[in-house]
Amino acid sequence: MLNDAKARARQGILAAVAYRNRVLHVIRTQGPGQAQFWVIALIIGIAAGTAALFFRKGIERLQAFLYGTDDVAHLHSFAETLPWFLILVLPAVGGLIVGIVLNWTTNDGRVRSVADVIEGAALREGRVEKRAGVGSAIASFITLATGGSSGREGPVVHMAAVMATWVSARINASAIHSRDLLGCAVAAAVSASFNAPIAGALFALEVVLRHFAVHAFAPIAIASVAGTVINRLEYGGVSEFVLPDKGGLAFYVELPAYLLLGVVSGVVAVALMKAIFFADDMGNLFLRMTRMPRVLRPALAGLMLGAIAIVFPHIIGVGYETTARAITGQLVLHEAVVFAILKVIAVAITMGGRMGGGVFSPALMVGALTGLAFGLIATAIFPDVSGSETLYALAGMGAVAAAVLGAPISTTMIVFELTGDWQTGLAVMVAVSISTAIASRLVDMSFFLTQLERRGIHLAAGPQAWLLATLPVAKVMRKKDDPKAASEVECWALIEDGVYVDGNATLEVAMPIFEASGAAFLPVVTLGGEGDSPGLWGSLHHVDALKAVNLKLSDTAREEHS
Repeated sequence: MLNDAKARARQGILAAVAYRNRVLHVIRTQGPGQAQFWVIALIIGIAAGTAALFFRKGIERLQAFLYGTDDVAHLHSFAETLPWFLILVLPAVGGLIVGIVLNWTTNDGRVRSVADVIEGAALREGRVEKRAGVGSAIASFITLATGGSSGREGPVVHMAAVMATWVSARINASAIHSRDLLGCAVAAAVSASFNAPIAGALFALEVVLRHFAVHAFAPIAIASVAGTVINRLEYGGVSEFVLPDKGGLAFYVELPAYLLLGVVSGVVAVALMKAIFFADDMGNLFLRMTRMPRVLRPALAGLMLGAIAIVFPHIIGVGYETTARAITGQLVLHEAVVFAILKVIAVAITMGGRMGGGVFSPALMVGALTGLAFGLIATAIFPDVSGSETLYALAGMGAVAAAVLGAPISTTMIVFELTGDWQTGLAVMVAVSISTAIASRLVDMSFFLTQLERRGIHLAAGPQAWLLATLPVAKVMRKKDDPKAASEVECWALIEDGVYVDGNATLEVAMPIFEASGAAFLPVVTLGGEGDSPGLWGSLHHVDALKAVNLKLSDTAREEHS
């Protein structure tokens, strides 16, 4: 009897192992089914949430060690007591390490962040660069720990995207499943960073995937909740900021003021974005003029930050202490204005100096300072019909951040979840909607899409613009031995007239040539070195290109509405 029981148990174990192997084989070769995909979403949510938590805790531990304090939540106040040379040197040394890391792990010395995740979702079938992503996470970690003036959400979003890319490759996920996994990882990372499950899910849909398809919502929501659980296991269910109970909102009377705050916040958001892009351009120009090695660029930026921090230590790091003081009304008018201006300068130096980090937390800080300054003025002019100046700080925080991210829905939600205050939703929504509408007209929709536009990636214009870049000429053309291809004589005649397209190009290059030349087909060539004649691959026909574009548009519309 005992032997029979052991034999049956052994057979059961072998059967379970065989079943597991069959399931893994099916997943790797055919991709996961829906139920399996939800389990994978849960797992990646836990993993991304844990990575975000360790990233945050690691920054706090290293920052506490370097600056010699156990209370990093009040680092700015503590830094005022430190020797000036320590505040000066730490960001510079951190910048030098960052430059070395980026020079080793990237080909351009640029930190990967949210914009690269958006590009991966749109153009790379839900994949991002893994080596550069790991290097960027390390660089941002060092930047934030040593005093760089940026945020941690950009690094954790890209770090989570790297994890999703690895999983997608392991399970042979389709393009749609890969993008959904990317959204799951991003949602979990954001929700774990800010204890904001609703905003985490909405951020992934609104900013990264840029659609609200039903098929993506369930797994992203599962992953976002998993990330929040990870956060709350460590920090509990407390809000990031605690608001004082200082009166309510006289909404009908104050509505024009919040509309005006939205206008001001939109202008401030554009100023923040333009300052970052200007600093980046100036950094590039400086490197060209001085021929300084790019590895030293972050170190120089760190030295500049340290010099500012000697007098104004509030620019160090994420800036949550100053943000909390702003939305609780603990700053006077001139402090709010000066701190906001200096934070914009510090963020521009950090990101223009290629030090790493994200832009969301700085936008929250600048927005809170802007809103507080506006509220102090408004309540002083109309004291009898005004609510609390801290409500203006809260609305300004959401308005500037929403305009920078181009994400009014998720930013509104994240402000609510960061503060736990749901009573001022109308004021925040009014300010957010106006600021986003204004800023989107002055930049290419958002900070991230403008970053991509500056690299020649036209996602802001919509699918009809960027989908062409996903269609290689080589996949659409007819090879020269195809009986339906254009004759070689006709092809060479066009080549002699300078009408042809490189076989390594995409339809983004080919379609303007069709329009300019009026040709029914283009010769597809391999361009040799200088002085070498091109080699003929085949011909790209206008009708084939239009069919490919139409099919891609249909697939995109089907994914976004399924």
